[in-house]
Amino acid sequence: MSKIAVVYWSGTGNTEAMAQSVAKGVGSDVDLFTAGEFDCAVDQYDAIAFGCPSMGSEELEEGEFAPMFDRCLPNLAGKRIALFGSYGWGDGEWMRNWAETCKQAGAELTCEPVICNDAPDDAAKAACENLGKSLN
Repeated sequence: MSKIAVVYWSGTGNTEAMAQSVAKGVGSDVDLFTAGEFDCAVDQYDAIAFGCPSMGSEELEEGEFAPMFDRCLPNLAGKRIALFGSYGWGDGEWMRNWAETCKQAGAELTCEPVICNDAPDDAAKAACENLGKSLN
């Protein structure tokens, strides 16, 4: 059985709700962390789901999530990861840029990133559960 982490930052609770659905999709052997709790122990996990909403002009949250992710990025080569997050404006550019950054770092995306506008509806929650299943 794979050891999987779900790491997220949420300002309004939308991305946190998505993270809960991702964890549900993974199943029983999952560690759920906020960005501030995760110590970038990437090598301790077989796969990691990262979740962050779009902030500012379509970018990752800069105070807590982006610095944590930047520390993890050099260790993602060959690692199975998945990305998710919510947004309130724009068209998902932040997620496309984030996915490209991960691919350039050598990470293996297990599925297409999942984004939703504002709070996740039933379809977004189901997509997040499938994202979690893709990590197994």
